[in-house]
Amino acid sequence: MTSEYFKVLESIRDMGGAEILVGGLRGVEKESLRVSPDGTIAKTRHPKALGSALTHPYITTDYSEAQLEFVTPPYANNWQVMQSLTELHQYTHKVLHQQSDNQDHLHELIWPASMPCMVTKGSDVPVAKFGSSNVGRMKHVYRLGLGYRYGRTMQTISGVHFNYSIPERFWPIYREFQTFVGKQSEDFISSQYFHILRNLRRSSWIILYLFGCSPAVCKSFNVSSDGLEEMYSSYYLPHATSLRMSNIGYKNESQSSIQVSANSLQEYITDLTAAISTPYPEYDKIGVKVDGEYRQLNSNLLQIENEYYTLVRPKRVARSGEKPSEALKRAGVQYLELRALDNSLFDPVGVNSDEMYFLELLVWYCLFYPSQPLTPDEETENSQNQLKVAREGRKPDLKLLHHGRERNLQEWGRAMCEDMQPLAKLLDQGLPEMSQPLYSRALQKQIDKIIDPEKTPSARILCEMREQKISFYHLSKNIAVAHHEYFSALHLNEKKYSRLSEIAKKSLARQSLMEKNDHESFDDYLAKYFAK
Repeated sequence: MTSEYFKVLESIRDMGGAEILVGGLRGVEKESLRVSPDGTIAKTRHPKALGSALTHPYITTDYSEAQLEFVTPPYANNWQVMQSLTELHQYTHKVLHQQSDNQDHLHELIWPASMPCMVTKGSDVPVAKFGSSNVGRMKHVYRLGLGYRYGRTMQTISGVHFNYSIPERFWPIYREFQTFVGKQSEDFISSQYFHILRNLRRSSWIILYLFGCSPAVCKSFNVSSDGLEEMYSSYYLPHATSLRMSNIGYKNESQSSIQVSANSLQEYITDLTAAISTPYPEYDKIGVKVDGEYRQLNSNLLQIENEYYTLVRPKRVARSGEKPSEALKRAGVQYLELRALDNSLFDPVGVNSDEMYFLELLVWYCLFYPSQPLTPDEETENSQNQLKVAREGRKPDLKLLHHGRERNLQEWGRAMCEDMQPLAKLLDQGLPEMSQPLYSRALQKQIDKIIDPEKTPSARILCEMREQKISFYHLSKNIAVAHHEYFSALHLNEKKYSRLSEIAKKSLARQSLMEKNDHESFDDYLAKYFAK
């Protein structure tokens, strides 16, 4: 533990700031495939009873028409996030069951794993549609472009995003004992979020180790074996934590050339803007508009900013028609989006409170811990560590790179968690009276995983496959059925069901109104968007 880190904790404790620390807002975005009863990706349209995927605030689609995305509002505690996710899943399971009754066939399921189900070819993956408005068409064409660039199957990989914002009332207090030159409070706040972001890049490997839940994948997933082993009609690596975050998952060669700085907001925006305006010859071969039909929005390295895949994004809620970077430039960073979480196979909503408590702890740890500007060599180290942990994180005596030197993963992980123990105790003090030590308890569970890799979810998955002598596909399908039974047994009261039904209806009406009022040609709309 550095003396600087300890002094910050001591200062906050002395001023009685524990209650302020636990007042941050958090939310979750969770992606999941809809699958047919046989476990293949659903070919049906996004159910109308779930509303418009374009305008519904809580239930939308990601890449595929069959890829649901559940979005919670921001809440002040994890219990509310879990409650919101549970209700959204209850409602969706009920809709899928009702839909099957109407069509006289077995109901669709929600796939619990990050890695997809039986996908034999990319053309089996229906690309999400968002209606005929220009906004909706742009979202659809963007996804077509992703399919041409990286393959549709790759886009069906799902994950969980944890969004977190530091409490607003914390910043003026924290600024008092920070040396910062600048007039605007949003400049200070953004600089501190980038302080966190740099440290998250350095330490994100621990998220993959602790919560990685994809050590195996169905053999139907179109990947080269790349050193993978076979077991029960599945590809796997014996010490893998997250194949989703490995070079067979989201990683791709074209984006490896993109370097987006985390050293300041201005550098981040400059680098990202360059990537969306840099032509890429391979994408030019695809064509943008062929025989009158769009294949992609443009042939640049990135079509839009969202195409850049990174483990953590600085975010600001954008206004209508505003690019993410424009929102950041206008008002600075508002929150961070942590994108490294696999869907937790054994949790019905794909995430649990202990994960969120730990991630919140990690964000605070990364704020209070020193954070020098990242060098190109350190960025390379970070990427190598992430890949190593994704593919072999549970390997005994695994060595990572730390400032150019090898460091044992278990020793490093334990040191980080031990540094976080006084922080966890401080956050526990900020909880309502009579509360359990939720942060310390969540942290201890992660320490247990570092000491014993067999307690990680990735190890548990491989253990279940071996004990039951079944494939990753069959394990995931069995869990999908169990989750459906779980949600079906939970009672969603009529008031909550009616509320979600009404939100769905209003979203459909809003999409219809957008389409009715949209008179500009799509070509002109795109030209104006990219001219900004």
